[in-house]
Amino acid sequence: MSDTPKKEAASPHVMNTYGRLPIALARGQGCRVWDENGKSYLDALGGIAVNTLGHNHPKLVAALQDQLTQLIHCSNYYHIPLQEELARLLVERSGLTNVFFCSTGLEANEAAIKMARKFGHDKGIENPQIVVYEKAFHGRSIATLSATGNEKIQKGFGPLVPGFIRVPLNDLQALIKATKDNPDVVAVFFETIQGEGGINPMQMQYLKEVRQLCDQRDWLMMIDEVQSGMGRTGKWFAHQWADIKPDVMPLAKGLGSGVPVGAVVAGPRAANIFQPGNHGSTFGGNPLSMRAGVETIRIMEQDKLMDNASRVGTHLMAGLRRELEGLSGVKEIRGLGLMIGVELNKPCGALTQRAAEAGLLISVTADSVIRLVPPLIFTTEEADEAIGLLVPLVKSFLAET
Repeated sequence: MSDTPKKEAASPHVMNTYGRLPIALARGQGCRVWDENGKSYLDALGGIAVNTLGHNHPKLVAALQDQLTQLIHCSNYYHIPLQEELARLLVERSGLTNVFFCSTGLEANEAAIKMARKFGHDKGIENPQIVVYEKAFHGRSIATLSATGNEKIQKGFGPLVPGFIRVPLNDLQALIKATKDNPDVVAVFFETIQGEGGINPMQMQYLKEVRQLCDQRDWLMMIDEVQSGMGRTGKWFAHQWADIKPDVMPLAKGLGSGVPVGAVVAGPRAANIFQPGNHGSTFGGNPLSMRAGVETIRIMEQDKLMDNASRVGTHLMAGLRRELEGLSGVKEIRGLGLMIGVELNKPCGALTQRAAEAGLLISVTADSVIRLVPPLIFTTEEADEAIGLLVPLVKSFLAET
């Protein structure tokens, strides 16, 4: 059993929107966090792929402290030099051309949907249609929820926004069939590796074929890199493994290492869709969040964290496969870099609590997939520690009737 006492129920003043574990984290250092009772945990969740640099990174903390003494927020009525700097860094690393800043992945995806619709309207299409995917997750606003492929989280929020065509992953013929003789299609929108949907990767050849199809039909290729981007797979953005470029790329999560930063990076086909008055964000691009983004990229490069993500991710994947592959009840171990899923043959949400009791933070997504998305500073020793903590829990869980 846990040496962490059960906490009382959450404050009655906080909306009951999360199925929380009975833990309150108080501080962190590197890839380790401590709760308010002093219990230590190895963080293999990273705030759900957010804490790129781990916790209390000295270079990031010093930069944010410096920025706090200068300017935290100002309106987008004025030029914000740090926006220009972060935009330049993202453009150079993506090969695209322009950036819009917001605060979250949901906002970035919402902006992408608006971009696609206006792209269509600008071509005279009154009813623009966007292709989306089974098991996708793009957010919880009404529009992004409608693009999401999860009936369970859509339930109770209808009517959903129309204008989406849903297709299965990695099936080009299904995409062609679903859009046949439809002049209203304007975009294809997907995650390179589905996160909430269960760590489901798009095949590299499929990505290339979709890129060709978008070029042939003048559709926007919109790639949601909110969870799989910012170095997590060993390249800046996961689609770069297929040697393609999207037209629109929403980002967030790891971009600010814990400070809320969202962005939509656009290429030439989409960069000028929005004009003044078409879109905006009060907090988007504020100096504090921009400093967080700039410093995150600088530190990632200085410390070669993409190489680390690739190397340690390979080590972690190999260890999990060595210990679990072929075990009855383990369906598949998949992912890329430090974005790994272990799919079991039954719902395993109980493992989040059991792992925490053992001193390991993980999540379970798509009901039966253990998700590991630790900070990009994760070491091979910490990967081995995570394997040592997780494997016995999985074996014990699968042995239960």
